[in-house]
Amino acid sequence: MLNRRKFNLSAATAAVAATALPLAWTAPARAQGAAPKAGKDYVVLKKPVAVDAPAGKVEVVEFFWYNCPHCAAFEPAFERWAKAQPADVTIKRVPVFFRDDFLPQQKLFYALEALGKVPELHVKVFTAIHTERQQLNRDGQITDWVAKQGVDKAKFLEAYNSFSVAAKVKRAAQLQDQYQIEGVPALGIAGLYTTDGSMAGSMDRALQVTDLLIAEARKKG
Repeated sequence: MLNRRKFNLSAATAAVAATALPLAWTAPARAQGAAPKAGKDYVVLKKPVAVDAPAGKVEVVEFFWYNCPHCAAFEPAFERWAKAQPADVTIKRVPVFFRDDFLPQQKLFYALEALGKVPELHVKVFTAIHTERQQLNRDGQITDWVAKQGVDKAKFLEAYNSFSVAAKVKRAAQLQDQYQIEGVPALGIAGLYTTDGSMAGSMDRALQVTDLLIAEARKKG
């Protein structure tokens, strides 16, 4: 897990380089049968966060950063988990902003979302960065890469530089602060809870904790 408090330029460089090495992205796994505990395996937010999900739905937010190797490693498991959720669970992805140079990748995600290209290209962005070793952290690099994926360059740039994408970037910063996100990958549940691999012991167990918190959120209506 990449921690916000310790984040600096050298950490960002090391994070990219770490993709060539085995990932030590989980804490020692805790006993799988142990019941998750508030304050240890997850946090109960003191102030609930407003959600976009309609009444009767439980919103789960995945906080991520494209350059984060831990996020890249987690994404396949999260995608499988998300596809297995019942109809009353809604999934939302939020690219974090820990530093000014995170902005281009935030705009990349929201532009892809605006064009309906997230299902097709979201995982490919991770692959391009962490497997193909491509640099995708500047406007020109991003635009050229997206065009190579068959997306109309003019339409992408229109979305990338749009007011709606700028508004979503601003909302993303608000959400990560409201959910008290200090590292990625991390999960926010129903505007009430957060968990991550550091708390739960691993991201696999964080998904198990999330299942429990979804059930708790349903009880609260």
